[in-house]
Amino acid sequence: MKAAFARHWPEYLSEAGGLGLFMLSACTAGIVLYHPVSPVLFAIPSELARRALMGLWMGLTAIGLVYSPWGRRSGAHLNPIVTLSFWRLGKVPGWDAVFYTFAQVAGAATGILIAGIASRGLVAHPALNYLPTIPGSGGPLVAFAAEVLISFGLMTTVLTISNARRLAPFTGLFAGSLVAFYITVEAPLSGMSMNPARTFASALGAHVWPAFWVYLTAPPLGMLLAVELYRWRRAPVVCAKLHHDRRSRCIFRCGYRT
Repeated sequence: MKAAFARHWPEYLSEAGGLGLFMLSACTAGIVLYHPVSPVLFAIPSELARRALMGLWMGLTAIGLVYSPWGRRSGAHLNPIVTLSFWRLGKVPGWDAVFYTFAQVAGAATGILIAGIASRGLVAHPALNYLPTIPGSGGPLVAFAAEVLISFGLMTTVLTISNARRLAPFTGLFAGSLVAFYITVEAPLSGMSMNPARTFASALGAHVWPAFWVYLTAPPLGMLLAVELYRWRRAPVVCAKLHHDRRSRCIFRCGYRT
């Protein structure tokens, strides 16, 4: 444990910083698009249009993080279930998976904290309330099913694209595009989480935990189903990084080194 932390702490810190920036970006987008004093709210009254802009904003954020220096170093999982999935595939050592999970949760919570301070409370307005992911009008069961489906879709896409020689460099683009699409189309059903660390951070800021069990159980179920299907196909897994940059150290069981 100590040896893993001593050797790999830059990767853990990069992962924490990446998810912290993701949450800070989400809060900024929420203020711009949904706060009652924002002129954008009146200029674009359509909820669907604003949700599409939110999706575009967060999709570009995800893409930027994957290809950023932090993302190239850590692999830009930005989600403990992505890390868990690659651990299940034998690409992430156990202690690295544990420390990545702690880093992701801490990074997300720190991003929410900074957003609250930097916005001088704007993100705490009831219209935003730290952007929680909560079930829509269909209730927790619909949200659960939706989260399983989108999590399955994301992990299937990541595994398929990242392990295709010609498409692998574009994994971040595919993943970010899915994030944008999901926010636009699926968010009314579950709030579009796929990420327990992201949901935990918003719930911590807002002090509300509606149907939190959905976001702890559905993303792992969806992504691990995708993993098992991929393993059943006996398809290769080269690396746990979403973007393998040969200039950056890789701490995983990486096939690019063989």
